[in-house]
Order: sequence, then C-alpha cells, then structure tokens
Amino acid sequence: MDLSGPSSAMNGATNGVLPPGRELHDKNEPIFDQGLAFDLTTLMDRRQVIKLIGSGGVAVGLMTLLGCTPGAILSSVSSAGASPSAGSTTAAGTDASCATIPEETAGPFPGDGSNGPDLLSQSGVVRSDIRSSFGTSTTVAPGIPLTIKLAIQDQANNCAPLAGAAVYLWHCDRDGAYSLYSQGVTAENYLRGVQAADSNGVVTFTSIFPACYSGRWPHIHFEVYPSLDKATDQANKIATSQIALPKDTCDLVYATDGYSQSVTNMTQVSLASDNVFGDDGGVHELGTMSGGVNSGLTVELAVPVKTA
Repeated sequence: MDLSGPSSAMNGATNGVLPPGRELHDKNEPIFDQGLAFDLTTLMDRRQVIKLIGSGGVAVGLMTLLGCTPGAILSSVSSAGASPSAGSTTAAGTDASCATIPEETAGPFPGDGSNGPDLLSQSGVVRSDIRSSFGTSTTVAPGIPLTIKLAIQDQANNCAPLAGAAVYLWHCDRDGAYSLYSQGVTAENYLRGVQAADSNGVVTFTSIFPACYSGRWPHIHFEVYPSLDKATDQANKIATSQIALPKDTCDLVYATDGYSQSVTNMTQVSLASDNVFGDDGGVHELGTMSGGVNSGLTVELAVPVKTA
C-alpha cells in the first residue's frame, strides 16, 4: 500500500495546513481538534469508504466508534470523489471529475434490438415522460415519481456539454419486471424512452423509482448516441452504462406501499457485492439525489463520454 498520500494529508493536518478540497467540520476549532471523523475522511477517499461500508460488520463497528452514519462519512468525502451531478458547474474542467463513465453491460432486457425487441425505431419512443406505454397500450407504471437527469459531456473536450447527443434510457418497474421481456408485461413498453440533450448537454426523463430485484443493486440503464438520428440503431451507441441509486433513498422508497419485495432483496446485495458496481463501489455511477418521497425525487449524474 502506498502510504505517501494519506501520510502527506495527515502531516498537513497536524501541521495546521488544511489538505486541498477539505473543509473544517467546526470552523471555531483548530484543524488538529476536528475529531476522529475528520481525520478518517482526510485519510480515506470515497471509493475506500464505499468498500468499507460494503464490508458489513466492520463498518458498523467503525461508524459506531465515530458516532456517525455511513451517509455522513460519504458526504464528508464527496468533494474528493463523488460522482458529479447533472447540474454541477464544476464537473467540466477538472481531471478528477472528467473520467469517462465506466462501460457497463446493457443486461438481457435492452429493447434496442441487440437481444430481441427493438424499440428504437418505433414512432413514439422519443419522449421525456416514460411512465406509460405507447402504441397499442397506454398502461402507466405505478411507483414513487422519479425525475432522471443526465448531463452528457464530451470527455475529449474537457467535459464540455455534448449538446445534441441522445440517450436511450430504461429500467425495471416497481415489481422488478422489464417491459417487453418479463412475464405479464411483454405487451408493455413503459419505462423506456429516448431524449435529445439540450444546449447544456442535459437530458431529463420523468419516471418512477425502480425496484431492487434479486441479485442486483437498484439501477437504471442508459445508452448514449451521437445524435437523435443515430439513436435508431444500437450499433451507433458511443457509451453504455448504469446509474446506481443511493441506499438511503432506496430504503425510504422501499418502505412505501408496493415495494415490499425490494426490502427483502436489498438485504441480500450491496454495492461492493453487485456484479456491475462491485469493482469500484459504483463511485463514478452513483447518482446524486434530491427531493423527497412525498414531494418527488430527482437523481442526477454527469456522464463524460468518448466522442473520438
């Protein structure tokens, strides 16, 4: 293990020099008297903390010692490694936040023609509200409302907004079923849609909060295309990835009516054990949440992609 980084950070703290990107927990106290939580998050980056939380009992004991929650620890290190939100003005222009979004599997239920049904060429797929089916059915998927915002960025151009790009997005319903594929909803195409990015590179979808189904951390799939015209053929996509949904929000949503099975499934998976996010704890794909269960939730994620 390379101890030069943490040692340097701690030496800076003990010498009264605030490490870059850190803020004092208590501005009325000197840097050397900020408490154990401050020292720990000075020494550890977000990825390390996520993996620690995923280790179960070890994390519980440590958080008890610190007198805080895992969420509080993650919040205190977010400036050092959090996934930038779609509305972040600091996402562009910094090497740390301009890492290309990890390439992930589209899974077995993409609906883009690569595995059975092809929705991309159908009239009506370009839409912002994806809660209902379109075409021969108008069934609306029930669930807690969720607004999804992705800021598509040109990684080769210092993460400048990629205006005019297009995103195909899909996810499971409240019961963990995927339209077009799962038993009982093969005639539906809800919770799928395509949007073109605005002048700020942002696409916005109105949807519902997806379930946690057995074996996977709660997530949302998406594919990025160079333009709306190119989004009619999955062969033209320039990125395929997923949004990981934060545990604290998942717990709140799954405590509401209709999500009871997700409560059980959440106890059997973690970000660290997930077969997609487990390699890095979803550090570059963990969405930023705002709003509330009653007022409506929003998840945002900055998505730097390679364009050349």
